Amino acid sequence: MNLLLAGRRTAMGSLTALLLAAGGWASWDSARLLAGGPERGVLTVTRCGPDDCVGSYTPSPTSSSPSPSPSSPSRVVIDRSIAERKGARIPVALKPGTRKAVRAGGPGFLHALLPLGGALLLGSVVVAGGLRLPRVALGFAVTGGVVLSASFLALTF
Repeated sequence: MNLLLAGRRTAMGSLTALLLAAGGWASWDSARLLAGGPERGVLTVTRCGPDDCVGSYTPSPTSSSPSPSPSSPSRVVIDRSIAERKGARIPVALKPGTRKAVRAGGPGFLHALLPLGGALLLGSVVVAGGLRLPRVALGFAVTGGVVLSASFLALTF
């Protein structure tokens, strides 16, 4: 009986670790760009599709690079979230060597953490049901809910 219990806990613990690692990995790509180094500027949205928005890009004079690159694209693409509309000015950081941009600043950081927040919520169900640790599961759920709610509020208002 104890071997079966240990096997279940090992499997559920491994599943929880896998969920959190996948959420962290998905968040890392965008969050690493916000930590510093890439060229920064402002995107003025000209049109939005179902998945992304396109607009004109103006490099920031306070970019972390010594001077805005002459090869900076004049038009960039950003993933669509809830707040974009035509004419919106969004601070962005460019992914090196591409026309793709990610949001900069606080809302951008919270937007980058969305996959991790979702993984925390999903992991809380596994921890509560599979590991029978309700207090830890509640901590996961509250943390994930706060991340998702803060991101929604930051991107909406």
